[in-house]
Amino acid sequence: MKQCILKAASVTLPLVLRTKGKQHLSILIYHRVLPKYDFMRPSEPTIKEFDWHMSLVSRCFTPLSLARALELMDRGELPENAICVTFDDGYADNESCALPILKKWNIPATVFVATGFINGGRMWNDTVVETIKCAGEYIDLRKVGLDEYTFNDSQSKRIVAQKILTKIKHREVEHRAEAVDFIESLAEQLLPNDLMATDQQILNLEAAGVEIGGHTVNHPILAKLNDRHAQQEIVDGKKHLETIIGKKLRYFAYPNGKLGDDYLESQVRIVKEAGFEAAVSTTWGVSARNSDRFQLARFTPWDKRSGKFLLRLLLNQKSVKL
Repeated sequence: MKQCILKAASVTLPLVLRTKGKQHLSILIYHRVLPKYDFMRPSEPTIKEFDWHMSLVSRCFTPLSLARALELMDRGELPENAICVTFDDGYADNESCALPILKKWNIPATVFVATGFINGGRMWNDTVVETIKCAGEYIDLRKVGLDEYTFNDSQSKRIVAQKILTKIKHREVEHRAEAVDFIESLAEQLLPNDLMATDQQILNLEAAGVEIGGHTVNHPILAKLNDRHAQQEIVDGKKHLETIIGKKLRYFAYPNGKLGDDYLESQVRIVKEAGFEAAVSTTWGVSARNSDRFQLARFTPWDKRSGKFLLRLLLNQKSVKL
């Protein structure tokens, strides 16, 4: 019964919303797929949740690789409810947890990798999250321009971690690194060093048909960098990944991904000049034939129920990013 309802909704709602036949491309954005629920990362789907996400995508949409979708869009032949699946950062669980489910439902994907953290590294935000996760009831971060924080349960730890991430996210890369290093020094146990993909896992993804894309080296807020430094981040990350997979990278994802706050128009030009064919942002909405190929929209619903997940995805088609 649920399958029939979902299928009916995917057919009738585009008519109601007047989006049917509009040649719109939805691009989903993920970061991780977790083996089990993590109270510090409630928005990250578990294997079980990702499985029903991809089941819904397979049954109610037309999943395409990013390359195929853009090719069909250029020709005005994009199918109804076209959708792409993408991942940012390059986590190990993209290969170990997400890939088997993508294969199960025959869904193409693109993984955008920040090269500075692969092979035993750890994203700066994960250092903060993991440190707070294993902390006792108090942490003093005044030495790096933050506050004193107390927490007594999982929810308060999650809130504190988010406050810290928000405050340091837009710092200069060096200043952010100083804060993160100090936070790590206060960790009450060894932090995991296997969160990010290895070269072999990247090769496994590529061999399975997953497109590997660029995502800079250090995942900086590009808008905080001068153009020379931004170019270095973009180009060096591209070259590193091309060395690993032995082929040219075609697509790029802006770290954080909001124009003005996280990247600038001048850096869009840098991405073009670096030889990429298209790039994705994190602006909500869908893309159309006349959308900027170097600022494609992405959106993933946060709902935990399939009906609402589908409804929000379809409502998102009302917002076309040009």
